[in-house]
Amino acid sequence: MSFPAVLHAEWIKVRSLRSLVGSLISVFLATAGLTVLAVAALGRPEPDSTDFDPVLFSYYGLNFGQMAALTFGAIAMAAEYKNGGIRISLGAVPDRGLFYGAKLAVIGGLVLAVGLVTSLTSFLSGQALMDKGFGVGIGDSGALRAVFGCALYLALLSLLAAGLAALLRSVTGAMSLLVPLFLIVPFVVGDVSQGSGAQDFLPDRAGRQILLLQPEGPLGAWSGMAVLALWSAVSVAAGWWALRRRDA
Repeated sequence: MSFPAVLHAEWIKVRSLRSLVGSLISVFLATAGLTVLAVAALGRPEPDSTDFDPVLFSYYGLNFGQMAALTFGAIAMAAEYKNGGIRISLGAVPDRGLFYGAKLAVIGGLVLAVGLVTSLTSFLSGQALMDKGFGVGIGDSGALRAVFGCALYLALLSLLAAGLAALLRSVTGAMSLLVPLFLIVPFVVGDVSQGSGAQDFLPDRAGRQILLLQPEGPLGAWSGMAVLALWSAVSVAAGWWALRRRDA
């Protein structure tokens, strides 16, 4: 089979599973929706705030939207292992590299597309609702970088989850590692705009540098994204090793 044909087949799989469609919709609703609610309620930084970042504030809901992206990646990959479905898939596409590459392309591509819409909506609505004098325009330095960076961030997270799900062959197994990594550890080590050290190389801390007007610490906007890409690449490589060596 050709790569476009396998891509089309993987797209049909995603479209036919309501849980996957729901996860994609949740990426948008959680990120943009919660951002709108938060910015409408707050509107401006706290009076004693010294590290307010108007761009990062426009992505208030990303903490929740990123979990939907992780869930989408994990479910999309782990669904192949339910009831021995991987045997059917590999029977139809014996070339495991072709199969794995097409699945990752569909997962990452869909999240990137949804992420672009989500990111632009979050930024524009957040800045529109922010009190006058605190916001920035889309043409200001760092704004467009953040819009595209947020979409890339979400896409890389979905690939990170997909690779881990391929390695563990389980949504539960993958999310049991990812949920603490993204929801518990960041709160323990602090906010993305505070401090520096080894914690800056965690996937979320590194990737979110691109959402800051003036990134601080050892990583810049794109070097931070490169660190996240490395996390995703290691996970994808581990999943490929499992598929090539172990899975029937």
